[in-house]
Amino acid sequence: MTESSNTHVLVYSFPCQGHLLPTIDLTNQLANHGLTITILLTPKNMAIFNPLLTKHPSINTLILPFPTHPSVPPGVENLKDVPPSGPCIIAFMTALSQLHAPLLNWFQNHPSPPLAIISDFFSAWTQKTADQLGIPRYVFSETGALSFSLIESLWEDRPMKKKVDGDDEEVIYFNNLPNCPNYPWWQISSIYRAYVQGLGKDDIDGERVREGFVSNLACHGVLINSFFELEHEYVDYLKRKMGHERVWSIGPLPPLDESVSGPIQRGGSSSMSSSEITSWLDRCEKGSVVYISFGSQHVLKNKHMETIALSLEESGVKFIWLVKSATTGLDKQDYGTIPFGFEDRVAGRGLVIKEWGPQVVILRHPAIGAFLTHCGWNSSIESIVAGVPMLAWPMTADQYANATLLVDELKVAIRVGQGERISPQPCDLVKHIDRCGIEKSRSLALKREAIEAIGVDGSSFENWNEFVMDLGQFNYSQLSI
Repeated sequence: MTESSNTHVLVYSFPCQGHLLPTIDLTNQLANHGLTITILLTPKNMAIFNPLLTKHPSINTLILPFPTHPSVPPGVENLKDVPPSGPCIIAFMTALSQLHAPLLNWFQNHPSPPLAIISDFFSAWTQKTADQLGIPRYVFSETGALSFSLIESLWEDRPMKKKVDGDDEEVIYFNNLPNCPNYPWWQISSIYRAYVQGLGKDDIDGERVREGFVSNLACHGVLINSFFELEHEYVDYLKRKMGHERVWSIGPLPPLDESVSGPIQRGGSSSMSSSEITSWLDRCEKGSVVYISFGSQHVLKNKHMETIALSLEESGVKFIWLVKSATTGLDKQDYGTIPFGFEDRVAGRGLVIKEWGPQVVILRHPAIGAFLTHCGWNSSIESIVAGVPMLAWPMTADQYANATLLVDELKVAIRVGQGERISPQPCDLVKHIDRCGIEKSRSLALKREAIEAIGVDGSSFENWNEFVMDLGQFNYSQLSI
């Protein structure tokens, strides 16, 4: 690690678990590099940062009230508590942009305010704040370089929908990106689809969001929770796109508690403790257990719950299944219900964990042989570090792009489904579970590359040093206060 000049930075993340958790790990690394840190939070998102604040009591917090918005339910401050539809996310982004004025006021009255802002790509309103203050903003991409490139291309380049010959399905082609990926319209970002369907400039909130995404490319630099060897083509593309070299792949970010035995409260409440789960896994043979999780946000429809349950019964495989119940706005009769009698029928050879589980602990246990995942980037990178092959069933957002990388390019996953439109039959899922071990050698090779990247003299290690040196060049004479 490099010695810093004690530079003061402000850190902010959009309030959903997939963004907050890697931001915690990023902030932990910033503190380890000796930086002075202030974290901007709203009150109900404070608790998730408590382990970080306990480990680094020098970190300051700035607590601002969550702004009101007619489409955000009163009292809700985290996306995990509502269905993550495009319009809902746009409403959250618009509401949170109202933090600009109180944040600007805080900067102007602080005796030694931050010299830089680090915020995720859903928080583009902070670019306006940084510009007014005359300080740099660094975008933190919690997702990979491919997904970040696709997102920014959508909003800036506005690629056209085209129909494939003999098919009514509209497809978007990203011909400007390496390997020219393409996706059917229904797999494109729900935020972008909501914007287009809202008729663009006739939708004030949508237009503000569009302007925000475009402004991300005006940032001073980009930090990506990935490593160069994993996505070198897309990292190089972003450097060309932005016209400079300040695109740093700094991952995989180690979890806050690097022993990975930390509190289960990292992401929420759970029906089972880490010690109970580890004790059960210790009694299983190496590589004999399938881990199933669709992340902290997505709630499965009951028909998909039944598919997974039937496949687990038919296969006879040992398993750990993390189940998220229906959130506000979802009908419990249609979402997140474990099939009647399932737990009794599989008693002894599987664990059903409700709401949250210590995923890093589970994935790194030698008993885990495969991971049925929605391909969220946090889950993907954690599986890569653990050397566990994946069964890919992307559902939304960046997950289709992540599946492209994992399945088609890296060959560490088998595609078993695609959203709610293309779901596997139980018998097919059983076959995929049996096949998953074929990908093990490539998964282990990628694990070694990930560990080397964050080791001394590795690509991510060096990128961290370059980033901290870049931060050190700024001083208070540049502030426009």
